[in-house]
Amino acid sequence: MIPDIDLVNEIKAGSHSAMEVLVNRYYKQIYAFIYRKICDKETAYDLTQEVFIKMLQSIHTYQERAQFKTWLYTLAVNHCTDFFRSKSFQVKKITEELDDQLSSTTSVPYIFEKKEKRREVIQAIQSLPRYQSDAILLKYFHDLKIKEIAKVTKTTESTVKSRLRQGLEKLKIILQRGEDREQEDRSRNEQR
Repeated sequence: MIPDIDLVNEIKAGSHSAMEVLVNRYYKQIYAFIYRKICDKETAYDLTQEVFIKMLQSIHTYQERAQFKTWLYTLAVNHCTDFFRSKSFQVKKITEELDDQLSSTTSVPYIFEKKEKRREVIQAIQSLPRYQSDAILLKYFHDLKIKEIAKVTKTTESTVKSRLRQGLEKLKIILQRGEDREQEDRSRNEQR
C-alpha cells in the first residue's frame, strides 16, 4: 500500500489517480464519523463530500508534522463544528450532576460491542457536549490514539483523557437510565 504522504505529494504534483486512491482510502471512515455526529444520511453524505473538497483545496497546506489521517479528521471535526454553528445547532446538555459514586454493572465497552444497542449508544453520545462526543467517537469508533485526538481537537492529551473519562461516566448514566426504563416497561407488560 502506498503511504499517505506519497499520495499527498503526487496530488500536489497534479495526479488525479493519487487523489482517487486517497479519497477511496478514507471516504468510509470520514462518512462514518460524520454520520455518527449528525445521524442523518443525506446530511452526512453532503458534509463528507464537502470535507473532501476542502481537503483537495487545502492539501497544499498539509505538512508532515501530523499524520495525514489526523489532518483529515481535523478537517472533518472542524467542518462539523461549522455545520452546527451555521444551523444554530445546539447539542443537548446534560442537566444532572455527575454522580462519582455511580456503580454500574453496565460497562461501556461491552455496550459498544452489542449491535442491538448501537443506535441507543449513538443517541446517548449525541446528547453529550460536543467536545466529549468528539473524543469518544474518535477514540472508540475510529481508533485514534489520545495523542492524535489531542491534535485533531487542538487540546492537550490530559484534556482528551479528562473528556473521555467524563463522557464515558455520563454515557453510563444515560445508558443505565435507558435499561432501567426498558425493565420498567417489561414489568408493566408482564403485569397485564
